Formats: sequence, structure tokens, C-alpha cells
Amino acid sequence: MSSAKTAAPEEWSKPAVCCTIRDRKYLYGLTVGALGVVYGDIGTSPLYALRECFHGTHSIQPTPENVFGVLSLVFWSLITIVSIKYLTFIMRADNRGEGGILALMSLAVPHKGDQHQTRKTTILLAVGVFGAALLYGDGIITPAVTVMGAIEGLEIAHPIGHNTILVITVCILIFLFSFQRFGTCRVGKVFGPIMLVWFFTIALLGTLQIFKEPRIIGAINPIYGIEFLFRTGWTGFLVLGAVFLVVTGGEALYADLGHFGKQPIRLAWFAVVLPALFLNYLGQGALILSDPAAVVNPFYHLAPTYLVLPLVILATLASVIASQALISGAFSLTMQAVQLGYIPRLRIDHTSSDERGQIYIPHLNWTLMLACIGLVLGFGSSSNLAAAYGVAVTLTMIITTILFDFAARELWHWKRLPTMLLCSGFLIIELAFCAANMMKIAYGGWFPLLVGVIIYTLMTTWKTGRKILGDRLRASSLPLQMFLDDVLARPPHRVSGTAIFLSGNSEGTPLALLHNLKHNKVLHERIVLLTIETQEIPHVSPEDRVGVENLRPGVFRVRGRYGFMEEPGIPDLLRSCALHGLDLVPEKTTFFLSRETIIPTKMPGMALWREKLFAYMARNAQRATAYFKLPANRVVELGMQVEM
Repeated sequence: MSSAKTAAPEEWSKPAVCCTIRDRKYLYGLTVGALGVVYGDIGTSPLYALRECFHGTHSIQPTPENVFGVLSLVFWSLITIVSIKYLTFIMRADNRGEGGILALMSLAVPHKGDQHQTRKTTILLAVGVFGAALLYGDGIITPAVTVMGAIEGLEIAHPIGHNTILVITVCILIFLFSFQRFGTCRVGKVFGPIMLVWFFTIALLGTLQIFKEPRIIGAINPIYGIEFLFRTGWTGFLVLGAVFLVVTGGEALYADLGHFGKQPIRLAWFAVVLPALFLNYLGQGALILSDPAAVVNPFYHLAPTYLVLPLVILATLASVIASQALISGAFSLTMQAVQLGYIPRLRIDHTSSDERGQIYIPHLNWTLMLACIGLVLGFGSSSNLAAAYGVAVTLTMIITTILFDFAARELWHWKRLPTMLLCSGFLIIELAFCAANMMKIAYGGWFPLLVGVIIYTLMTTWKTGRKILGDRLRASSLPLQMFLDDVLARPPHRVSGTAIFLSGNSEGTPLALLHNLKHNKVLHERIVLLTIETQEIPHVSPEDRVGVENLRPGVFRVRGRYGFMEEPGIPDLLRSCALHGLDLVPEKTTFFLSRETIIPTKMPGMALWREKLFAYMARNAQRATAYFKLPANRVVELGMQVEM
């Protein structure tokens, strides 16, 4: 997801006794890289966030009392949600250096086998998967709202038609998504410096305006925010939905933990991002105090007219970078979901030989592009898009808090009461934001929720379908020990060569092996039963990658282990078997795979419509030959029908 080096990011989470010049340069390099990837989304919120508070769907009059109250809520939202929740607590929950909601879900799920734990595990998994599904809604709406919010500045610089704004926005989105197939490795190196210029620029614009209205600094006082909520009542509550826009992108801090480490992300926030954001928000507030008419677009009105066009260009670059981070994040999340068995196998292209995180998923890329363009044309303005923005993000943040509560007690054995008090404090704030954002559902907030529900249905259908299919296959499979005893008692004809049989069940006899023996009446001289296992950790160490077991003379069991952030490659795995005494050359072996045709029935399992959906997904999944990188001319597939 990033172009920064990922070498040993965990080093920065540990206190160092001394720090050499080289260490500091490395730390500063990661910090600048984090600016371009981690903070792209939250860093472009000034384009539309404060405008929506005073000029959006649920806005409030720009009186001095309201301006001070809103800015106080903005400041303390950034402190509470980002600085305290994510940077202080959530980032402690790293899964062997990796972050993100699926990594947190793996940490929160208890690894015990009693009935109570099983029910708890089911609930936590369902909650975690739904949170992951909601992130796709965020990934669709963010490029649309940020790019359009940047381009709309042209209306201030020059009289330009609204249709022209739409055309330019769509063209930029098409370019952005078309560029994905080339990867972001090279261009990513300039993301950080561009965002550094962006943050410096917005901080300078805000500071210049603060000098004109220095009293605005008093908005830091939390009393203004509390008084605002009590004074304005229902109207102020609705404004919380717009205030929340300043913290969208908070999940990216945790999701990109494995790419940069804790210290660079924290340093970038406290040294650059937080000061720049709040200076700009204060500057926008000061401008509104002196000129209430500026609420139409307070961000661009901070700049002199002759500088608006350069600012639009810089804002467009920043919005493209923010969009890139969300798109890359969707790619990374999808690869994790594939590995964990929640999404069918998809074509995943690696766009860099150096960075594992640099991937490209064609089907997902074009789906996101069409969805983004549809949003731009359907909603018509960034203000309308902002009205739909935030619903899915608040729910994801709530889910993260819930999972963290379980993870803290499961991993670190934190006491229940203080852990619940801490998480309850976060939940009260997030539930208030969520309730306010729910008012947006009728104005477009239904869209990210609909996307989340659809993705969740697909993910759970695939996961459940694979489990049912596995149970059906295990029930019809022959125990491996019985098969081996029968082969020894009545040995068939053996032919020269090595046959590798892939099987998801490490205990039973692969169906492809049974069918091969049944129809061809022979066995190869050397037989390898290969099972690929995905562990509940991001990466598996090289020494634990492969396990070899000699079952009988000429019969071997090989287990390949991968983390959910890794993509399996069987040829490399087989070559590493030589270290365990089994010399295998993929180009000189024959791979036997079973290919199941799903027949939906009314048998107990899933609803018939879900079985049909599962069968459709299975037919369109990437073939195992391509996914596991098998030499195509060495593969034999044996088909069979399975009733669900």
C-alpha cells in the first residue's frame, strides 16, 4: 500500500538508547512517506469539512458563538479520536507488526474451544468482517469527494460551468484508476514531499488569517464545544455529522502500521499534520467571523484570488494522493480477505519486485472506478457527496473500539473494568457521531451502507459456502490411513515421475488422488500430498514456511504455511522442500487438482439463493493453476459435482 521501505518497522515502536544520524534519517524518511500515504485522506478534509458545518445539508448559522463552538468540537475530535484513541491505544494492538481491522480481528478472537468461546468467536468474526466490508464503501466515496472538492475551487478562480467541473473530475478519476496497473512504487516516492508542501501551505494560509482575527485561538477551549451542544440542541447534534468529517481517514493510521511503524506515524501527526490541520481550521473560522459569506467555500477563500488556481492544482494533487491511499488500501484488504477465505481467488498482480504491498487487482480496480464515476455524476457536487460521507466510517470506528476491548483483555490481560471504561469513553463519542451521521442516510448515506451490506453478504456467503463444501467433501473422502493400508495390501502399478495432489483437507485422501487411481489404475512412483494453510498472523517466518512428513515409502505430506498478508507460490514452496530432504522440481512434476461443480439443493446448509450465489462466485473465481502459480502444462484437473 505504500512505497516506503517496510524493513523492521517494529524497531520504531521500541525506545532506543541512542539514535545515530543514519537512524534519524531513516526515521525522517519514513515520516515523510507516512505523510503521503497515511495522512492523505484526513489531510484533505479541510477542503470540505468546515464548509459542511456552516453551508451543508445539516448546517448552522455562522454566528461567532457557533464558529467558536464548532472549532472547539473539531479540535477535541482530532485530539480524542486520532491522538488518543488511534495513536496512543489502537496502534498498540499490532499483529506481528501489521495493523488494520482484519489484523485486529485476528487478535481479538479467542483461541479456546469451549462452547461459550465459540459463540463469542462467531460474533467477533461477524463484527470484524462487517467492519472490513464497510471500508469498501469508504474506499469508493473518498476519491469522489476529495477530487471533486479540489476541482470545485476552479469556480472561485474563474467562472466555469458546473458540467465542466464534472467532466474534469471524471477525467482525473479515469486517469487515477488507469494508472493503477503500473503501480505506485516510483510515483509514491514523491507523495510524501507533495503532502509536506500541502500541509505547509494550508498551515500558512490559516496562520495568515489568524493574525487578522487572533481571538479565534480561544476556540481551543472545550467549554465552547460543550456550550454549543447544549445551546443549539437538535441542530447542533446534526452538525456533529459534519464535524466528524475532520477525522475520516483515522482508520488509515492503523491500517498502514505495517508499512511505516508506530513512531514515524506518530511523529508525522504531532509534528506536521495536527498543527497544520488545526491552523487551517482556525484560519477558516477566522475568515468566517470577518466574512460570513465565505462559508460557501472557506478553504479557497483563504487564498488571494491570484493564488487560487495554484492552490487548486496543489489540492488536486493532494486529493489524488489521498485517493491513491484508499485504493491501495482496498487492494491490500482484498488480498487479506482472499487469504483468510472470505473472498474467492482473484487475479493479483505485483507491481514491484521490492515491495510486497505494491499490488494491483484488475477486477476491483475497474469496479471502484465505475462506482466513483457513478457517484460523481449521481450526486453532482462534493457537498452532496459529503452529506453521504461518514456513515460507514463511524460504524467502522465503533467496531474497531469493540474489537480492541476484546484484544486488550485477550492479549495483555488488561482488567475488565478499566478496559471497559476506556473503550466506553471512546464509544460514547463515536456513538454520538454515528447517530448524527445516521441522519444522512436519506441524503445519500444509504450508499456506503448498501455497499457494506453487499460486500458483507458476499464475504459471509463465500466463507460459509467453503465450510459447507469442505464438510461435504470430508464426509465423502476416504481416511488417508485406510487408503495407504489398502495401497500396501494391493499395490497398483507404479509409473515413473512425481505426482503432487493439492488438497484443502490435511487428514483425508485427496479426491483427485482417488479419481486418478480409479480411472487410470496407476500411481506415480513418488506421491506428494500438498496442503496450503493460512495462519492467523500476517507473515510466516521462512523456517516455518514448509513442513515435510514421510508417510510411506514414496508418499509424502507437505504443508505450506502462509500469513494473511502473503500470497502463496507453490513452485517456490516446493523448491524449499529440498532443505527437508525432499527434492522437487516443479517443471518435472505433474499437479493433480480437483475442480468442483457446485449443485445448489434444498439440503440443510445455506438458503437456496445463497447457494446459487456461492456457485456463481465459485465459477468465476480465479483458477487454482494461476493463483498458485503452477506451470500450466503440468496440471491435470479432475472434475466432480458436489451437492450443497
